[in-house]
Amino acid sequence: MGRRLWVRGIRGAAPVSENTPESIRGATRELLTIIADENSLEPERIISIILSLTPDLNAAFPAEAARELGWVHVPLFCTTEIPVPGALKMCVRVLVHAYLTCSQDEVKHIYLEDAAMLRPDIDGKNG
Repeated sequence: MGRRLWVRGIRGAAPVSENTPESIRGATRELLTIIADENSLEPERIISIILSLTPDLNAAFPAEAARELGWVHVPLFCTTEIPVPGALKMCVRVLVHAYLTCSQDEVKHIYLEDAAMLRPDIDGKNG
Protein backbone atom coordinates (compact mmCIF):
# COMPACT_ATOMS: atom_id res chain seq x y z
CA MET A 1 0.00 0.00 0.00
CA GLY A 2 1.35 3.47 -0.94
CA ARG A 3 1.88 6.41 1.37
CA ARG A 4 -1.10 8.59 2.12
CA LEU A 5 -1.31 11.79 0.06
CA TRP A 6 -2.39 15.12 1.56
CA VAL A 7 -3.41 18.29 -0.25
CA ARG A 8 -0.75 20.90 0.53
CA GLY A 9 0.05 24.44 -0.53
CA ILE A 10 3.61 25.31 -1.45
CA ARG A 11 4.60 28.98 -1.55
CA GLY A 12 7.52 30.57 -3.27
CA ALA A 13 8.88 33.77 -4.75
CA ALA A 14 11.83 34.88 -6.82
CA PRO A 15 13.21 38.19 -8.02
CA VAL A 16 13.01 39.02 -11.72
CA SER A 17 15.99 40.96 -13.06
CA GLU A 18 14.19 42.90 -15.80
CA ASN A 19 10.78 43.24 -17.43
CA THR A 20 11.43 40.95 -20.39
CA PRO A 21 9.78 37.68 -21.38
CA GLU A 22 13.10 35.85 -20.94
CA SER A 23 13.66 37.18 -17.40
CA ILE A 24 10.10 36.50 -16.26
CA ARG A 25 10.06 32.98 -17.69
CA GLY A 26 13.59 32.25 -16.46
CA ALA A 27 12.92 33.29 -12.87
CA THR A 28 9.61 31.42 -12.83
CA ARG A 29 11.14 28.29 -14.36
CA GLU A 30 13.95 28.31 -11.78
CA LEU A 31 11.50 28.79 -8.90
CA LEU A 32 9.12 26.04 -10.04
CA THR A 33 12.00 23.62 -10.67
CA ILE A 34 13.43 24.15 -7.18
CA ILE A 35 9.98 23.82 -5.59
CA ALA A 36 9.43 20.54 -7.45
CA ASP A 37 12.90 19.20 -6.56
CA GLU A 38 12.79 20.20 -2.89
CA ASN A 39 9.30 18.73 -2.40
CA SER A 40 9.80 15.60 -4.56
CA LEU A 41 6.89 16.86 -6.60
CA GLU A 42 5.85 15.20 -9.84
CA PRO A 43 3.63 17.14 -12.28
CA GLU A 44 0.77 14.63 -12.07
CA ARG A 45 0.44 15.42 -8.34
CA ILE A 46 0.02 19.16 -8.95
CA ILE A 47 -3.60 20.26 -8.60
CA SER A 48 -3.14 23.85 -9.77
CA ILE A 49 -0.78 26.82 -9.56
CA ILE A 50 -1.50 30.49 -8.98
CA LEU A 51 1.29 32.72 -10.29
CA SER A 52 1.53 36.44 -9.66
CA LEU A 53 3.77 39.25 -10.82
CA THR A 54 4.34 42.60 -9.21
CA PRO A 55 2.72 45.47 -11.19
CA ASP A 56 6.10 46.49 -12.68
CA LEU A 57 6.30 43.19 -14.60
CA ASN A 58 4.06 42.70 -17.63
CA ALA A 59 6.23 41.42 -20.50
CA ALA A 60 5.06 37.80 -20.25
CA PHE A 61 2.74 35.42 -18.47
CA PRO A 62 4.69 33.46 -15.83
CA ALA A 63 2.52 30.42 -16.67
CA GLU A 64 4.51 30.12 -19.90
CA ALA A 65 7.44 28.87 -17.81
CA ALA A 66 5.39 26.00 -16.38
CA ARG A 67 4.40 25.02 -19.91
CA GLU A 68 8.08 25.10 -20.90
CA LEU A 69 8.70 22.59 -18.09
CA GLY A 70 6.17 20.29 -19.71
CA TRP A 71 3.41 20.91 -17.17
CA VAL A 72 0.80 21.14 -19.93
CA HIS A 73 -2.07 19.53 -17.99
CA VAL A 74 -1.68 21.60 -14.81
CA PRO A 75 -4.32 24.34 -14.43
CA LEU A 76 -2.49 27.68 -14.17
CA PHE A 77 -3.77 31.13 -13.23
CA CYS A 78 -1.83 34.40 -13.54
CA THR A 79 -2.60 37.57 -11.63
CA THR A 80 -1.02 40.83 -10.49
CA GLU A 81 0.04 41.46 -6.90
CA ILE A 82 -1.59 44.28 -4.94
CA PRO A 83 0.62 47.40 -5.32
CA VAL A 84 1.22 47.97 -1.59
CA PRO A 85 3.52 50.96 -0.98
CA GLY A 86 7.03 49.79 -0.05
CA ALA A 87 6.43 46.19 -1.17
CA LEU A 88 9.13 44.19 -2.93
CA LYS A 89 9.27 45.07 -6.62
CA MET A 90 10.23 42.92 -9.65
CA CYS A 91 9.03 39.66 -8.14
CA VAL A 92 7.19 36.52 -9.24
CA ARG A 93 5.23 34.61 -6.58
CA VAL A 94 3.61 31.20 -6.74
CA LEU A 95 1.15 29.12 -4.77
CA VAL A 96 1.29 25.48 -5.82
CA HIS A 97 -1.57 23.20 -4.73
CA ALA A 98 -0.40 19.58 -4.76
CA TYR A 99 -0.75 16.14 -3.27
CA LEU A 100 2.24 15.47 -1.00
CA THR A 101 3.11 12.69 1.43
CA CYS A 102 4.67 15.02 4.00
CA SER A 103 3.12 16.84 6.93
CA GLN A 104 2.26 20.53 6.64
CA ASP A 105 5.35 21.61 8.59
CA GLU A 106 7.61 19.56 6.29
CA VAL A 107 6.54 21.40 3.12
CA LYS A 108 9.52 23.29 1.69
CA HIS A 109 8.52 26.80 0.67
CA ILE A 110 11.12 28.45 -1.56
CA TYR A 111 12.02 32.14 -1.48
CA LEU A 112 15.04 32.95 -3.63
CA GLU A 113 17.52 35.77 -3.12
CA ASP A 114 15.84 39.10 -2.19
CA ALA A 115 12.43 37.41 -2.10
CA ALA A 116 13.49 35.70 1.16
CA MET A 117 12.54 38.97 2.91
CA LEU A 118 8.89 38.11 2.23
CA ARG A 119 9.05 35.20 4.70
CA PRO A 120 11.90 35.69 7.17
CA ASP A 121 10.13 33.26 9.51
CA ILE A 122 11.13 30.35 7.27
CA ASP A 123 14.72 31.41 6.66
CA GLY A 124 16.91 28.36 6.43
CA LYS A 125 14.29 26.39 4.50
CA ASN A 126 14.83 28.51 1.38
CA GLY A 127 16.51 27.06 -1.69
